[in-house]
Formats: sequence, structure tokens, C-alpha cells
Amino acid sequence: QVQLVESGGGLVQAGGSLRLSCAASGRTFRNYGMGWFRQALGKEREFVAAVSWSAGFTYYADSVKGRFTIFRDSAKNTVYLQMNSLKPEDAAVYYCAARPSGVSQLPGFYDYWGQGTQVTVSS
Repeated sequence: QVQLVESGGGLVQAGGSLRLSCAASGRTFRNYGMGWFRQALGKEREFVAAVSWSAGFTYYADSVKGRFTIFRDSAKNTVYLQMNSLKPEDAAVYYCAARPSGVSQLPGFYDYWGQGTQVTVSS
């Protein structure tokens, strides 16, 4: 059983930084694709970033390119999302997701989800 546990959310001023963590457990994630999504109140869940666990290829939504970085620590089975230059529109619940092969920008293609962590950005 795959388990994903996010942490690192909180309140930050606009322009500040946060690092989210997603601790994965339950199996070997060598071929997995890992994604970060977010969902603001009243909006649909949207893609933020993804990384292929084995090769480390990364993908980003246009809205976060140049500000967010996704990376993984295989030894710790953890995926991170470093968020810099945060804007009020980045405020949302951030979710970590995993799928057995490849990456996708579509949330429906991910099999496993964490419980989410709240990010609040004050202006």
C-alpha cells in the first residue's frame, strides 16, 4: 500500500519561500512518476510540477516555471517542492501524487494521493 505524507505548508508573505515535502512509503518507487498538484478554494485541482523518479526529468506548469523546483531524494524516498517568490495566487492546498509509470499533468492519471498541506500567501 502506497502512502504519501505531505508536510511543510504554512503561512508566508508574498515574495517568501516554502519547501514542501512528500514522504513516500509502501513500495519501491524506481519507475514512478511523482507530481505536485494544488487546489484553491472553489477551483479545480491543477498541475504544478512533476518528476520522474528514476531519470529525474522535471515538468512544470507555466505559472510556476522559474519560481518552483521539484526534486527527489531517493535515499529518503521523499519528493520536495521548493517554492520561491510566492504570490497570493499560489495559495492553495498542495497535494503530492504518484503513478506507477511516467508522469502526467492530469490528476486523473495518478493512483495515489497524499492528504494535502495548506499554503497561505499574504499580500
